[in-house]
Amino acid sequence: MTLLVVATGNPGKLKEMQAYLTDSGWDLTLKPEELEIEETGDTFSANACLKASQVALATGNWAIADDSGLQVDALDGAPGVYSARYGKTDEERIARVLRELGDTPNRQAQFACVVAIARPDGTIALQSEGVCRGEILYRPRGNGGFGYDPIFYVQQKQLTFAEMTPELKRSVSHRGKAFASLLQKLPHLNNTDC
Repeated sequence: MTLLVVATGNPGKLKEMQAYLTDSGWDLTLKPEELEIEETGDTFSANACLKASQVALATGNWAIADDSGLQVDALDGAPGVYSARYGKTDEERIARVLRELGDTPNRQAQFACVVAIARPDGTIALQSEGVCRGEILYRPRGNGGFGYDPIFYVQQKQLTFAEMTPELKRSVSHRGKAFASLLQKLPHLNNTDC
């Protein structure tokens, strides 16, 4: 098995990535706690690549990173790459989006995610993207998930992300789609790369 350093200090994200990459031949581990990477990119792709590349260079191992966020059509794509910094808590972030949207009838939005894998020398070996379209409700619904999940409604499932089981959310979410795409590309990585 090849070691793959996950560019996060969050054990929950490590567990989530392990669920996506089961039987992939990678042994996932968290990045060193002291290693902090500032997200300075202006796109999800730039941030995912930056984090994967920096962690790979710092550890001398393969590294994986993702960046994702909510993009609301009527807010010109905001909060976008600033999704996690749109407030101090999930409640504050949700309240800000709802306040900024107000009574706007256009509630269309999407969650987007980019996943990047970097070689030990920092070059990006693979990158994939996933998008889940939905709409923003007028008030939160559901108790599961995190972040903007209680206000993000997926029409085809008639549920918010916060109302979905983890398995259902994984199958329809932006992150699930990004990893599904990544898994199709993994076998094409040159075996001598690993």
